[in-house]
Amino acid sequence: MEISDIVSKQKEFFKTNQTKNIKFRRMYLEKLKEVIIKNENLLYEAIEKDFGKSRFDTFTTEISFIINDINYYLKNLKSLSKTKKVRTNLINQIGKSRIHLEPLGNILVIGAWNYPYQLSLSPVIAAIAAGNCCVVKPSEIAENTMKVMTKIINDNFPPEYLYAYEGGIDETTELLKLRFDKIFFTGSTKVGKIVYEAASKNLTPVTLELGGKSPAIVTKDANLEIAAKRIVWGKFLNAGQTCVAPDYLLVEESVQEQFLETLRKYIKEFDYKPESEHYTRIINVKNFDRLTHLINKDKIYFGGNFNREELYIEPTILTHINWEDEVMQEEIFGPILPVISFTNFNIIVNQLSDLEKPLAAYLFTSNAEEKEIFKNKLSFGGGCINEVIMHLGNENLPFGGVGNSGIGNYHGKFGFDTFSHQKAILEKVTWGEPKIKYPPYSEKKLGWIRKLLNF
Repeated sequence: MEISDIVSKQKEFFKTNQTKNIKFRRMYLEKLKEVIIKNENLLYEAIEKDFGKSRFDTFTTEISFIINDINYYLKNLKSLSKTKKVRTNLINQIGKSRIHLEPLGNILVIGAWNYPYQLSLSPVIAAIAAGNCCVVKPSEIAENTMKVMTKIINDNFPPEYLYAYEGGIDETTELLKLRFDKIFFTGSTKVGKIVYEAASKNLTPVTLELGGKSPAIVTKDANLEIAAKRIVWGKFLNAGQTCVAPDYLLVEESVQEQFLETLRKYIKEFDYKPESEHYTRIINVKNFDRLTHLINKDKIYFGGNFNREELYIEPTILTHINWEDEVMQEEIFGPILPVISFTNFNIIVNQLSDLEKPLAAYLFTSNAEEKEIFKNKLSFGGGCINEVIMHLGNENLPFGGVGNSGIGNYHGKFGFDTFSHQKAILEKVTWGEPKIKYPPYSEKKLGWIRKLLNF
């Protein structure tokens, strides 16, 4: 069946209003949970083939997120869907005002390869929880995970409701020519702009989860042991192929040498060898070549070894870095960590504020003033103080970018709202109709209106 036919069937099915039923949504959320658990081993095998990701990492960074998302919506679906009462102002008395949340309709989710299950299925879960039909296009770069997701979805769900579509650039281009009620894309800023342009032709709203160069600042008032341990974990998780990983470090000069030594200590302790189960390989040769090109041998503080045949790049720290270096021009998305030193916290924050807004930012300090400056002067999608990445694990926080790093957000309630329309309804009584709003108009009527509006 052609994808255009699938989309047409989803539009027709949505018109039946079945997806708006809470019991219907719960049934399919529970079914998706059952399907994922039943096929857990297939999911592990596929991702291991794509880039050597272990069962431990796959469960903790992918499967657990998906199951938690489903459990969240199963628990909160009734309250999230509930009509909201709001105050009715004086000029609309006697009446009742309500906000009705209704699904948008037919959703397209375009997933990313670096966390292929989580970044494809978490938006799908939010979309069907909100009562929509959905087409999901997993990334073809992680080919095996694309195939297993396509199989388990299309074998278990009616295509007029939920359908997974395989393919590459050509297939995605064809998809974007079709009219959807919402497009959700996770990927690079470059491709995000293409998706945004295609969506604009149909005035289709979009959520773009992009990326950027996410900084981590370490000041002299930081707990250097904790900072190093958490940064090493967050940076080299998934071999640095994480959109919210610390892209580069800004370290106060007075503690730089001590901090670099502590980073080195934890990299060695965590044992990121090629055969290690907790360290993945680079996704493909294209990305491997791009990354190794960024390693300036003259600036290596630690690491720098790589093996093209195994797609392995050792965790690498670069020092004596300046803003003009090639490694600082685009998001790294790999296990290379440039370090820039600074002497004045306010100056470095001002420099950061002149750059494109990143998806994440991190600060390590015990200084209350520095924390306030970080929160109030820097614009970024989301982040942490004295931690990295873990803000994603709280479903009560929105996840999304700002400016060049994205449009819109999701997770928890925010995901439900992303795939819903807030429909305003004012209901008034039919007795006691005032004459003040009807012609003929007069200065006296205008005077009363001005008083009612406190003008």
